[in-house]
Amino acid sequence: METWERPYTPGAGRWLVIGWEAFALALLAWTSIETFELNWHGVRLLACALAVLWVIGAHRILQMGAYVGPGGLRIHGLLRSRTMRWDEVSHVRLHEASQRLGPWNIPSGQTVLIERYDGSTVNTELWAQGVDFHARPKLFRAVYHELRTRHLAARSS
Repeated sequence: METWERPYTPGAGRWLVIGWEAFALALLAWTSIETFELNWHGVRLLACALAVLWVIGAHRILQMGAYVGPGGLRIHGLLRSRTMRWDEVSHVRLHEASQRLGPWNIPSGQTVLIERYDGSTVNTELWAQGVDFHARPKLFRAVYHELRTRHLAARSS
């Protein structure tokens, strides 16, 4: 069994996101109860369903990120995870991300992008302006260099 290690500690901003999601789901519950005039059983069912949704979402948020192991790289996203062997990865590089809003192109900071030998690219959860690295830009660079170093070491062996 291969062990996976996240080469950085998650930022405290993740807890803000989890708290915000709890507030949003509570607001959704309240408006649903008021709008649909739910009875006691409906309230309990809705509360349980939203609590389960929040627990699953909070767990996924806490697990998000890039994990490395001797044999490859694992990217945990909010909805799915991908695992790649190092020999499938051609490059680990920085990408200057931007968002398009009508005719404007708005820069949104650097991300780490994985290029595969089959020509496809894999986005990582590593974003310089994200909750893990916004206040710790040196850590973002260190994680990027760690991924590159592991990739180059795997290629040379």
